[in-house]
Amino acid sequence: MWKRGEDRISGLPDCLLIEILSRLPSTKGAIRTGTLSKRWKHIWTSIPSLYFNDYTHNRSAFYSFIDKTLTQRLQVKLKKFEVNTDYDIQYESQVNNWISYAVRCNVEELNLTLESAEFEAEFLVDQIFFNSSCFTKLTLEGFIFNPIGVISWKNLKSLTISYGNLDEDLVENILSGSPVLETLVLRYCYGYRRLDITSKSVKNLVFSEYMDPEDEFEADIIEINAPNILSLTIRGELLLWKLLLLNVSSLVEANLDYKNGETTPLEVEEEMFKGFILNLRHVKELKIGAFCSKVLSRLEAKGFVFPLNFKFPGVVPPLYYDSCDTERCSCLTVALKLMRLI
Repeated sequence: MWKRGEDRISGLPDCLLIEILSRLPSTKGAIRTGTLSKRWKHIWTSIPSLYFNDYTHNRSAFYSFIDKTLTQRLQVKLKKFEVNTDYDIQYESQVNNWISYAVRCNVEELNLTLESAEFEAEFLVDQIFFNSSCFTKLTLEGFIFNPIGVISWKNLKSLTISYGNLDEDLVENILSGSPVLETLVLRYCYGYRRLDITSKSVKNLVFSEYMDPEDEFEADIIEINAPNILSLTIRGELLLWKLLLLNVSSLVEANLDYKNGETTPLEVEEEMFKGFILNLRHVKELKIGAFCSKVLSRLEAKGFVFPLNFKFPGVVPPLYYDSCDTERCSCLTVALKLMRLI
């Protein structure tokens, strides 16, 4: 029988207290519980998930806080390690030390967002990163990918790369070194002209935003060859000339929620969208975003005949509005669905 005023939470076993602390939104909050009592002082050092988000914009203090936290925490199993912060090259060794610590703790999910002022990758990661089989999910922004030799991510199932300079050989190295990879998300990645996603394990591909900092005229033509994927999403602003689908014969569902760049001629926009429709006529469900629905309307007005297996149930009202200009926001809403007739 618990007595009135008694601390019932502190009476719980360590495993439950650790689980409670691991669900807090930030590791700093978990550490602060150590001041509650002697019982709580060291509980946080065993939590399996670490979250660091820099809202102060005092980078030096933030990086030092992470260093101190990892020094005090026990080197026990890590399920998730997440850092969101601005980055400068002077912190390269510190970030690599964080990754080394996470790898020593057999981290499963690594989420590192290292933002730079130029929105280009600046962080040069150590080679140990490319041969760590503990990863099951990687979300990486601001990384310079420079593997020496073969990549080995044997247990990786989900990979998201933002602002990465990836040539075609590097993409092949990533895919061949990730034999169980299921989901690949490329956001603002460049350096390739053709994406050959021939891995039989990859079933979900997200092509999200495109901008090549070396292509000031937005003249890139990108091809996607992915014969085994089941789901394809193309979203965000595409600062390129044209995106072409080659073999996507296994697709079941697709989502076209993109916007062409402002300098793209209307004829090119329409030709690109028409190519998508013809290459996706076999899918069971095709979702169309706000910008694409406008291109669709222009094509209909010009007499373009869509495949007979598509029907148009009508425009769905906007589901949400972003803070940006609705005319420019490609992710405004899923505005139209094309359903395959049964």
